[in-house]
Amino acid sequence: MVVAMNKVASLVLADWANDSWDAIVVGAGPAGIIVADRLSEAGKKTLLIEGGGGSYWKTGGRQQPDWLKGTELSQVDVPGLYKSIYSNQGNLTCTSSISAFGGCTVGGSSAINAGLFFQPPASDWDEFFVDGWKSSHVNASIYKVYAALSSSDVYSADKKFYIQSGYDAAKKWFVDGLGYKNVNFNEQADDKTKVFGRPIFNYNNGQRGGPATSYLQNSLARNNFHLQIETRVKRVARTDSTATGVIAIVNGAETMVKLNPGGRVILSGGALQSPQILLFSGIGDPAYKSKLTSAGILNGVSGWIDNTAVGDGLFDNPNTFIELEGPTVESYVHSYTNPDPADAQQYIDSRSGPYSFASQTSTFWDYIIRPDGSKVGCQGTIDSSGYGDYQSNKTITLNVYGTSGLKSKGKVVLNEKYLPGPSPETYYSDPQDGEDIGQFIFNIFQGLSASGLRPLNLAANSTKEQIVAYITSQSQYTRGQVNHWSGSCRIGSCVDINTQVKGTSNIHVVDSSILAPLTVNPQFGTMIAAERAAELILALK
Repeated sequence: MVVAMNKVASLVLADWANDSWDAIVVGAGPAGIIVADRLSEAGKKTLLIEGGGGSYWKTGGRQQPDWLKGTELSQVDVPGLYKSIYSNQGNLTCTSSISAFGGCTVGGSSAINAGLFFQPPASDWDEFFVDGWKSSHVNASIYKVYAALSSSDVYSADKKFYIQSGYDAAKKWFVDGLGYKNVNFNEQADDKTKVFGRPIFNYNNGQRGGPATSYLQNSLARNNFHLQIETRVKRVARTDSTATGVIAIVNGAETMVKLNPGGRVILSGGALQSPQILLFSGIGDPAYKSKLTSAGILNGVSGWIDNTAVGDGLFDNPNTFIELEGPTVESYVHSYTNPDPADAQQYIDSRSGPYSFASQTSTFWDYIIRPDGSKVGCQGTIDSSGYGDYQSNKTITLNVYGTSGLKSKGKVVLNEKYLPGPSPETYYSDPQDGEDIGQFIFNIFQGLSASGLRPLNLAANSTKEQIVAYITSQSQYTRGQVNHWSGSCRIGSCVDINTQVKGTSNIHVVDSSILAPLTVNPQFGTMIAAERAAELILALK
């Protein structure tokens, strides 16, 4: 109800736009929701602005297939409809604002991804982050995230597991064949060496969870907090190095929304959009200045602040699809329009069954140790169905990612429409990454015979050299974007320890932009970073 009322309020120049604020948070993704909640909890008059609209039913999302009509469930609420968002995006994604795939809705990408929820190992913080962000510094933030969100490898409300033939085959492969340990990943978060287990999701009793279902609901109950949806922020308004507010598009017009004296702007638009907003605000690599000036984007901007780290270091996990076939495997395809009637009814009645989870049945990790002693994390996930040209009822998909320690990085670049996206060197620009991921695939193929599975698009007896050549060549199965964007405004280079943009006095970035590549999916780490950033921002004078 609150969100719906805010949606109506956006049709006029409402009080929120004429008011002034202690904190303006731009972007209601997982980080933005969390930092806005903590700032408003501390008494700060907080405005959270989101360019997109509702997602979950409780946030005003009403996009749903016919079989959900009459329920208070949107497409976003149902975990099993996760993959349908790629083909039924509606108003959930950023098609008009970035040249990549991402969530532009309440909850951001946490509203459209699979909901995988893995705690990063302590070694990630200790090896890849500056002092003040080591594991000892973020432990309290980790506990806060666990206190706010569910974390379980038992996702169906009836506590049963469904679609398990792929899991059973993978367990034979990794545990029986390769000697991997079978673990609960969040109970043993620091162990990522030859470990296998069920995926962890942040679902609530068979429905998608996330910050929009918890932190945001707490915020909406406070009278010092306002969520404004369907409102885009063009840039930060500033006088020299100090933000004075933001320029938002309200009723089609650029409108100044003001900060109170001593207030702060926090950009939480994600690793592609936060750098774009900084550039549009005249903060970034001076190489952009002439182009943006010629386009009129910098009209009204108070000078240029040099910060060459804005947009630099963009990371995404390079992905390889390996299609697997086996006599004991039964593929399962979740359907948006025509689900199995019994499965659909089971979900509606009890939030149980195949639609109570996204489609991933098992996950595993290991490290590749380089000659210099450094290590690179590698992750695999087994999906319940095939992909591309391999979609028989005996086919499942293995996705292999490179994670922490990879050397390739790209930049956020602006296209001809000035939309942000990844530069080509984001993937495999350093050949060592292909060598490391290729070694990982070669290693796991050595135990494949124990599973009864046969790879279809990459021969089981491939040499390491053949694997490296395959995964680094362009095809529908290789060099794929996972859309785990991070690293484009990192702590220590782009922002300081307090997440304050270098060269400014009160502008912050709090989202996956500030993270170094993690060993796990970045969602949990982004939430930890938001909790830690909120602590640090509140401690500033």
